[in-house]
Amino acid sequence: MLHRRFILRQITSAPRQSVVFVLCVVLSMVSLVALGGFSGSVNRSIQKDARRLHAGDIIIRSHYEFSPPLAQAVRDLTRQSGVEATRVWEFYSVVRAEAENASVLASVKVVERGYPFYGTVVLASGRPFAEVLTHGTAVVERALLDRLGLKMGDRLHVGRATFTIGDVVLQEPDRPMTFFSLGPRVFVPAEDLTALDLVKEGSRVDYSILLSMPDERGIDRTAAWLRSKSLPERERVETFRTAESGIKRFLDNFLFFLGLIGVFTLLLAGIGVESVLTALLREQERTVGIMKALGATSRFIIVHYLIVVSVLGLAGTLLGIGVSFGLQALLPELFQGFLPPHVEFSISWSNVFEGLALGTLVVALFAFLPLTRLREVKPSSIFGKEEVPARKRFPYALAGSTVLLLFAGIVLWRLGDLRLSVFFLLGAILLILVTALATEAALFLVREGRVRSLVFRQALRGLFRPRNITKPIIITLAASLALLFSIYLIEQNLDATFVRSYPPDAPNLFFLDIQPSQREEFSRALGLPTEYYPVIRGRVVSINGRPVDQDKERRRTGDNLGREFNLTYRDHLLEDEVVIRGESLYGPRGKEADVSVLDDVLKMADISLGDDITFSIQGVPLDARVTSIRTRTRKDIRPFFYFLFPTDTLKDAPQTIFTAVRVAKERAPALQTAIVSRFPNVSVIDATDVITTFAGVMDKLSSIVRFFTLFSVLAGVLLIISSIFATRLARIQEAVYFKVLGARRRFVLQVFTVENLIIGLLSAALGLLISEALSWVVSIQVFDISYRAYPVAGVLMAALTSLLVITVGALASLSILAQKPVAFLRERADE
Repeated sequence: MLHRRFILRQITSAPRQSVVFVLCVVLSMVSLVALGGFSGSVNRSIQKDARRLHAGDIIIRSHYEFSPPLAQAVRDLTRQSGVEATRVWEFYSVVRAEAENASVLASVKVVERGYPFYGTVVLASGRPFAEVLTHGTAVVERALLDRLGLKMGDRLHVGRATFTIGDVVLQEPDRPMTFFSLGPRVFVPAEDLTALDLVKEGSRVDYSILLSMPDERGIDRTAAWLRSKSLPERERVETFRTAESGIKRFLDNFLFFLGLIGVFTLLLAGIGVESVLTALLREQERTVGIMKALGATSRFIIVHYLIVVSVLGLAGTLLGIGVSFGLQALLPELFQGFLPPHVEFSISWSNVFEGLALGTLVVALFAFLPLTRLREVKPSSIFGKEEVPARKRFPYALAGSTVLLLFAGIVLWRLGDLRLSVFFLLGAILLILVTALATEAALFLVREGRVRSLVFRQALRGLFRPRNITKPIIITLAASLALLFSIYLIEQNLDATFVRSYPPDAPNLFFLDIQPSQREEFSRALGLPTEYYPVIRGRVVSINGRPVDQDKERRRTGDNLGREFNLTYRDHLLEDEVVIRGESLYGPRGKEADVSVLDDVLKMADISLGDDITFSIQGVPLDARVTSIRTRTRKDIRPFFYFLFPTDTLKDAPQTIFTAVRVAKERAPALQTAIVSRFPNVSVIDATDVITTFAGVMDKLSSIVRFFTLFSVLAGVLLIISSIFATRLARIQEAVYFKVLGARRRFVLQVFTVENLIIGLLSAALGLLISEALSWVVSIQVFDISYRAYPVAGVLMAALTSLLVITVGALASLSILAQKPVAFLRERADE
């Protein structure tokens, strides 16, 4: 039989513990549920507007001119009633104004009539796009006008053609397809494509064909037929349902990474749930002892307290869902610049039920052990004894294993990938294990230390008082700070390598798509000594006869063999290259089928000397044998190639030429304009502009990651509060004894402050050490950059952490400091 008044009394008799318990439940789910709802809204909007985001029903893409069979198949389709097709060419080129030295790298998009079939290109004037984009007219982004100092009606040079700026584009339907763009958009009509003289053999151009179908039911069938006519390694045929935009891939990967942080926060908050519930039930031990003395069974007591926990857990879950919806409403602002337009955010009931299930699981997992400990409470607790019952190993080992397995289930449920879930669990366990071992060692040294100050001695003793959870606090804070500070250190090292410390001798102007026939004239126009690199585009088809799975490779994080590579040829090493395997660059007889591989490729595939690699160069197969493996002696912004061939092997292949030079920053715009004026087909990339864009994106992403990582720090704060509640009786007793012995309230405050200071310093120190190691590994192994520490930032983080712990501890201890010795001693005497 349930006693409602008893259940209500247990909830209201410990309001502080109840509030912290609810907050832990809220924290355990808020980031995951908010991200889940946000991700669901983005995916629903992208799927709903898939046609508009891709501007067609069927989308055909290639980095080469389309093969004759596929082009003929498209022509055959357009002869059918209702089927329409339009072509699109996209590439980067430097565009110029009439004024001297006024040029900028732009993203040029050449489109045929009919583009776009779905969605609208929104212009500043409000006029229809098709009416404005006519022969001799260009439509540009506002950023281009600002950078070149132009206005509507001015002249703009693109390649060898000159256009009148007819309007400003505000929005295009398929622009979110590209997440990272190096320059402002310029629209040019297809009638002027030949006049541009920019699309040549070997030029870097993205070719697309958009198809509009009269009947949606025939889309998949038609796409399959076109796919059978295409070259699989060069041409992709997709429908608006299957095509994946660059922005969607980015959001999926980034939200997945944030989900990992959310799961980590879930683990830390779960520890807080267990700790604060232990504190709450500790306050009720005397009540439990009385109930057992009156004949209540452990089962009866556990059932009633299970209902108490369920009520608090439900309150935390409902509040967590509400907070999640509020956070979800803020996320669009946080992700501003990364989202496609017109994303509709709505509440998903499936997300609500998922939140309820998640909250229930968290409470059930981490409330299990505290509730089972009620069995150990003896009737003797009526007399207020502070004895800590000895724990039986088997029940706790079983409970711990159950918690771990169920938590692993939550991780798999949230991440949806068994392999990644295992890696994440192993990584989280390793992080917590390393932090736990370091904490154990640090506390051992503190325990064995000898200090003269009475305040410090009492503070050190306080760290090890019965039922204190000093270890979980330090582990939680140190792990959270390690993750947070690692993000900062990695960001700073990337910034230092690519932004602030641009190598003084590294090239900053890169010239692409130089035609072989232009090399001598270009060299005279450039007037600077430089090395020219022939570039042949090709793919890796197989290694030792094993075909490369292109789709599987593209799904890999980081670089992969599924992409197109820039191949080159020469018979010598660059000044920053050395052979680390093999007797020489090529075989002794200089076989035409030799290839030298850069060691970075070994991270993508298991390749050794003597292995056979088959390449496809514009559909022509080339078999090569690995004769050497090279490495770079300097990791900075210099030209390098993964695959290097003897000159005789590729000298007759279709190719362009690439070079890079170092010029003074003030001279770069004039040189860029002069080169493009003489060689319109040559693309010039100023590395400083690229780096500035990259730095802005990195800063935005880091801000988002830091925002979600702060939830982990909040879990540590709640754990500090729960620790003080768990040891409240012991702390009151200490404070009373100090006062009885003549100490002032100031002394008690000093003892508690020093105790919290030690916890803060230990947490910060361990977090810093772990973050330094983690950041070093990521910088060296993942980003392949040199690493440097930031001691000033580390000291500042340690100071802020200590201040946070001291402040939280002081606020949570106010009621303890206010305890009157007479009242406490009278209460103990009554016992």
